[in-house]
Amino acid sequence: MSTTPHLKTRQRAQMFRWLHGPGNVFRHPLPNSTNYLNAYDKSGGLIRTRGAKPRGETYSEAQNKDSGDDLEIDDIIEEEADLDTETQSTRRRVQRAANPDRKSKDAEELGPKDVGLPKEEAEDLMPFPMNRQFRSQPVLSEELKEEIHRRVMVEGQDVRTVSATLHVEMRRVAAVVRLKALEGEWVKQGKPLATPFAKAVLGMLPQTPYVPSNPVTHESINDLHVHSATTLQMFHPTSESRHFTRTDAGHVFDRNLLPAEKRIPHPELVEIQQWYNEGLQREDVTELQRKKNEKEEKVQREKERVRAEKEKLLVKKAETPRWEFRFRDISVESVGKDGRDRRGVGARYGMPHEDRKKGRVKIPTRVG
Repeated sequence: MSTTPHLKTRQRAQMFRWLHGPGNVFRHPLPNSTNYLNAYDKSGGLIRTRGAKPRGETYSEAQNKDSGDDLEIDDIIEEEADLDTETQSTRRRVQRAANPDRKSKDAEELGPKDVGLPKEEAEDLMPFPMNRQFRSQPVLSEELKEEIHRRVMVEGQDVRTVSATLHVEMRRVAAVVRLKALEGEWVKQGKPLATPFAKAVLGMLPQTPYVPSNPVTHESINDLHVHSATTLQMFHPTSESRHFTRTDAGHVFDRNLLPAEKRIPHPELVEIQQWYNEGLQREDVTELQRKKNEKEEKVQREKERVRAEKEKLLVKKAETPRWEFRFRDISVESVGKDGRDRRGVGARYGMPHEDRKKGRVKIPTRVG
């Protein structure tokens, strides 16, 4: 029985280079760091700890560079002693970052620039070495989630105010509140939580911390979504002497289309900035905003009262010892000409598409 001799192929050499290089440092991941491949050079050293030195080759660059070289496993193993020096230096920096009060001789040897870990750069947030266009986006830290839930549920702040204060989009704020409430219910019911898994995932992603004195911007909160009426190209003639505003531009596309400063999620921020531009002080702006919020809350309560009264008149209730039946008058005309109007009966349950039915027009009939 013959056996094929062990061949020292280039792929095996590259594998052992990675195991004795960047792969060696992943046995002890850095705390509070993403630990992505591109954060290390081909020798296993953390690139961002080099201070003012130029960035060395990343793993992806080194892999492309070494693709045409004949590598030997024995040569890689001989370099292990040099790699251990860089790895030990990185571990010393990690220990100082985790224990800032601890004084060691290493801090004196490396100097003040090497104390602690520098902040991750854009090059350190590439989880896929071969895809240099992708960057990991930060996620909310647990402290920030707890603060969002506390402000909404305990202090009673509205979602819009919390979003503007903590620089988190309103839909994300609402999602955090709902998930935290669900988590609290699970804790009361004694259901197990996947806390170790959540900590492990958060440890591999960049996070937005909670800084009480100066909240960190997590994302843009005033993005303007494209309205379907603005997707058409239009040419509207007007005189040069006319003062054509954004309100007029919106009415060209649709008579009910509001200008951009009123369609954004936080139009109050534009008004606050206008007050500052008029020379008002911070105390005056705060008072004006408080009065405006009280007026809006009063209008909202009035709308809810009118809606509840209308609902009470339209719905007839029949109570039994066990159930409460509700009856509402409907009209068959409310489904519209195509039978898909949202005011029709059963609209909430959906209606199947008619793409596969015979005789149906399956090509677009309008543009925009």
